Amino acid sequence: MGAGGQTIATKLPYYEKPAFTINQIRKAIPPHCFHRSLLRSFSYLLHDLTIAFILYYIADNYIDLLPKPLSYIAWAIYWFAQGSIMFGLWVLGHESAHNAFSEYKRLDDIVGLIIYSSLLVPYYSFKTSHKRHHANTGSLENEEVYVPRKKENIQWYFSKYFNNPPGRVITLLITLTLGWPLYLLFNVSGKKYSRFASHYDPYGPIHSKSIEVLISDAGVFVTVYAAYRFAMAYGLVHMICIYGIPLVVVNMFVVLVTYLHHTHPSVPYYDSSEWSWLRGALSTVDRDYGTLMNKIFHHCTDAHVIHHLFASMPHYNAREATEAIKPILGEYYQSDNTPFHKALWREAKECLYVVADKGENNKGVWWYSNKL
Repeated sequence: MGAGGQTIATKLPYYEKPAFTINQIRKAIPPHCFHRSLLRSFSYLLHDLTIAFILYYIADNYIDLLPKPLSYIAWAIYWFAQGSIMFGLWVLGHESAHNAFSEYKRLDDIVGLIIYSSLLVPYYSFKTSHKRHHANTGSLENEEVYVPRKKENIQWYFSKYFNNPPGRVITLLITLTLGWPLYLLFNVSGKKYSRFASHYDPYGPIHSKSIEVLISDAGVFVTVYAAYRFAMAYGLVHMICIYGIPLVVVNMFVVLVTYLHHTHPSVPYYDSSEWSWLRGALSTVDRDYGTLMNKIFHHCTDAHVIHHLFASMPHYNAREATEAIKPILGEYYQSDNTPFHKALWREAKECLYVVADKGENNKGVWWYSNKL
C-alpha cells in the first residue's frame, strides 16, 4: 500500500498536543532525504516531457486515422494519460515553488514559471498563496484555501437541493472541472480578503510584488497565444483535443488530490486558541492512488504529510522519509487507502461543514460534520 495500508475511521485525540517536536521528527529522517539533486530532478522533468511528447505525437498523427468508434476510445485514453502526465509536471512546478527542485532558488523559479505558464497557472502569485497555505494549514481563521464552512454559513438552498446524490454529483462535477480555474481567477474557496482577490491581478492582495505577477501573467499569455496559433493552423477542435481536454484533466487532479489531502472526518481544524504550526501540518492525510498513479504523480499523493512538515524535501525521497517518521508520529500519522473515487464521494457527503468539539478537554478543536 502506497500510503502505508492504514484506513482511518475514528477521530484521534487531537486535543492532546504532540509530545514530539519538529526537530525530533527531523532527526529521525536520514540526512540524504533532504538533499536536492539537480541532475535527478531534471531527469524526472525530462522523463515527463518525453512521455508527454510521445503521447502528443501519437495523438496528432494516428488517432484520427482509426475507424470509429476506436478513435473515440483512443482519444479518451489519450486525454486521461496526457492529463495524468501533465499533472506530474504540475507537481514538479509545485516542487519548484517550494525550492525542492534544486539547491538554486532562481533556477527553481525559472523551471516553475515555465511549467506553470504552460498549464495557465500564474506561478509567482500561486507560490505566495501556497506558502501561506503551508504556514496556516488547519487554522480555522487563517487557512488560505479549502477554508471550511461553519454550519451557520450553509445556505438553505444547499441542504434542500444539493445535499442528496444527484446534487452531490452536480457539485462534484462543477468542483472538479471548474474549481481550480475559479480559485485562480476569483479566489473561490480561498481565504476572504478585504477586496477582490485574483492570482492574475498584479495589484491584488494575494501577492505584493506586482512585477512578478505581471511576469506570471505574461507567461500565461504566451501559452494562450501558442494555443491560439495552433488552433488557427490545425483547427479549434483539434487544439481542444490535443491540449484543452488534457488541461481539464490536470485541473481535475489538482482539486481531487488537494481536496482529499485536507478533507477527512477524522482530521480537525483548530481555532486560534489551539492552533499551532505543527498541529496544523499534521492535519493532513496521505492517500493511496495505486502504485502506478502514485509514481506518475511523483508521490504527492501518498507522501503529503511529510511534505507539510518539510516542504523543500524532494519528492523522490519523500516515501523513505515518511517511513522514517512513522514511529515518531505514531497515531498522529494519518493515511487512508480507500479508493479515491469512493473517498471523494464519502468526503463530499460527510464533510459539509465544521463544528466545535463539545468536550471539555478539546475546546478550540473543530470537526467535519454533515448533520444539517
